[in-house]
Amino acid sequence: MDGIEVHSASFRDNSGFIFSKQGSLYRQVNSSYKEEFDAYVDSGLHQALVNKGYIVDHEEVNLDEHCRENVHKVIKPVLIPYLTYPYEWSFSQLQDAAKLTLNIQLLALDFGFTLKDASAFNIQFYEGRPILIDTLSFTQYKQGPWAAYRQFCQHFLAPLLLKKYCDHRLGRMAELFIDGIPLDLASRLLPLRTWFSFNTLSHIHLHSKMQSHYSASGDDGSQRMAKVNSKMDITKLGALITNLKSYVEGLRWSSANTEWGDYYDHTNYSKTSMQGKQDLIESYLKNLGKKVSLLGDLGANNGHFSRLASQYSHRVVSFDFDELAVERNYLKARAEGDTKLLPVVLDLFNPSPSIGWGNEERSSFVYREKFDVIIALALIHHLAISNNVPLNKIITLLHNLVTDCLIIEFVPKTDSQVEHLLSTREDIFPDYHEQGFEQALQGYFTVTSKDKVPDSNRMLYCLKRN
Repeated sequence: MDGIEVHSASFRDNSGFIFSKQGSLYRQVNSSYKEEFDAYVDSGLHQALVNKGYIVDHEEVNLDEHCRENVHKVIKPVLIPYLTYPYEWSFSQLQDAAKLTLNIQLLALDFGFTLKDASAFNIQFYEGRPILIDTLSFTQYKQGPWAAYRQFCQHFLAPLLLKKYCDHRLGRMAELFIDGIPLDLASRLLPLRTWFSFNTLSHIHLHSKMQSHYSASGDDGSQRMAKVNSKMDITKLGALITNLKSYVEGLRWSSANTEWGDYYDHTNYSKTSMQGKQDLIESYLKNLGKKVSLLGDLGANNGHFSRLASQYSHRVVSFDFDELAVERNYLKARAEGDTKLLPVVLDLFNPSPSIGWGNEERSSFVYREKFDVIIALALIHHLAISNNVPLNKIITLLHNLVTDCLIIEFVPKTDSQVEHLLSTREDIFPDYHEQGFEQALQGYFTVTSKDKVPDSNRMLYCLKRN
């Protein structure tokens, strides 16, 4: 396997695995999956999924030097430019991913197939919509229940209901439980009133109790479970999935406004400041001379400047720690059919870590991907003053994340937003000033442009990475 690197998240499936070679991504289909894979392709299911935009397409390739005893085929899938994970999605992103999974299952049944797993990690966001990336998720249908039903409930339904009925921050539990939130835990956390909802009762509460009952019953329980399962034919299964889909589609998340949900309605910027800031940022992006391949907007709020940047970028990942802001950003992008913008929930002070087996299955935010350009507006004072992060550490992190250009806004202590932050705490930040900021840049970035935001005391910098 000279020059070949097997993907660290691709070891659980005996049907095949993902690997990279010379910068390109491939998937090996193992001989053990030959019959299923060929039947899947020959049935027309794959093409039907591609036509609907449900799954990434692929081409078969011939890598002679990779041929091994267990290889059936090697395929080259469409590359997803930036990977995200379920614990980084807003409510509607997770809901759309769940609806996609159920739509795929229904279409698969029409062709005599079924999804053998329903992991949320098999879904990515590409060109503004969720898409399945695991081509080896299908098996020919045999009478019985949906094998991935429990996994779907753990990966999609449980976190959606916890976000809806409890607190949206419980979505981060998907980071702790990489194989899905246990149903017994979800059942205990959900409020009493959910027991009076037929769908929540059946898919979460009773599902959890049935799992526990048959698990504790040993072989007798397995036999009774098999007897119950044998009565589930394809018609009943289709009806179950259709009902589940209707329930998921009807879920609504009503969140109280957060501090950042309406940020631009309550900012201390005048119209002159906002327009001047936009003009400066646009001039920086124009001066790059070419479209940016991948741009990251840190602290993007509702994506106002992400949309401006998307005019000069092929793809923009729009990060914010506030899920309500990300939700609004995503809903706007979805409504407008925006194919460039990817909103993501991220707390930069505590970003997504590397998790899973050997801490390698899911990549951390810092080591996942580098950005050609990063925009960090009205952010640095929150990191430095709200979270006590020294300026040099902030600059070091940004230097590690970007390959070319950093556009950053410095907000001084004389700004009303910083005065507000310091009004409830002692000022222990003697180096937090313009000169201290520029001192922290030394060795990491070179200042190419420095401009005062009109009608304000804030400074915008365009920096070249050293």
